[in-house]
Amino acid sequence: MPKKLLSLKNSKQIPAPQIETTRVVIVGTGFVGSTSAFAIMMSGIASEIVLIDVNKDKCLGEAWDLEHGISFVPQTKIWAGDYSDCKEADVVVITAGLGQKVGQTRLELASANAKIIKDIIEKIKRYTDKAVILMVTNPLDVMTFVALKKSGLPDYQVFGTGTTLDSSRFRFLLAQEFGVAPDSMGAYLIGEHGDSEVPVYSHVNLMGENISALPEYNKKAVEVAYAKTKTAAYDIICKKGATYYAIALAVERIVRAILYDENHIFPVSSLLTGQYGLKDVCLSLPTVVGRTGIKKIMEIKLSSDELAKLRQSAKTIRQTIENLSLRA
Repeated sequence: MPKKLLSLKNSKQIPAPQIETTRVVIVGTGFVGSTSAFAIMMSGIASEIVLIDVNKDKCLGEAWDLEHGISFVPQTKIWAGDYSDCKEADVVVITAGLGQKVGQTRLELASANAKIIKDIIEKIKRYTDKAVILMVTNPLDVMTFVALKKSGLPDYQVFGTGTTLDSSRFRFLLAQEFGVAPDSMGAYLIGEHGDSEVPVYSHVNLMGENISALPEYNKKAVEVAYAKTKTAAYDIICKKGATYYAIALAVERIVRAILYDENHIFPVSSLLTGQYGLKDVCLSLPTVVGRTGIKKIMEIKLSSDELAKLRQSAKTIRQTIENLSLRA
């Protein structure tokens, strides 16, 4: 036991303030999981962070490495735990899964990761039906559908990061084209977190003003920004092998909105129940996120071309689900 540096014997005792304990459990301590833990620790939004991984040594090493820096950030408890720690969790973030290998088809990856996600959800269910589950594992929309159906939880309680990162990339690249700060741009990608994602050109705006109405508007520049967005992940993977910093920041931002009940709008992936005539498929639309998870899916006005592409994107996701026989 460490020596006491100060004697409080004669000092006036002041009751410690009652602070709500918030726990975030992260399943999977690969690049994305460990970096997400780091981002959440740095921001100080959670009082407890629990790491879970099938590789116990890796998990323990990540926890040690993180907690050794706690003196530099807001006070947080971090440890390598197990699924029983989900019992007190407010949010469970699932990043575990296999990465796509060279020559591996999207369907093959979906099949392999679906088995992993089903096993994880089964273990979480033993200890909680209260936590919001945030999916990050790819292929994101299909894995969100798998997790939701396996969990038996309400639709609003299980959702994925969706096109939150894609939209951030799009805003950044648009901002570069227009010479402004990224947070001055308003832009969404909707649909699949993948190749069939849909840029909502009709709603791209600069400080609330539709860019098509601005003197600086350049249609080609906007299209170039989207083209770069679409290949961004592939370009990064080609250079360094994986993407994890930006998605970790997206995870932290969504978790923050949940814990603080912000009612913030993100393009996250959740189960549609008739929006735009689509249902029984998970994909991204602008969505209000708060303490209980999904609060409202926004049906913004789309052009006929955007709507057609959204429906095609839904068809792409649905086809993978059908091929994997995941509806049962």
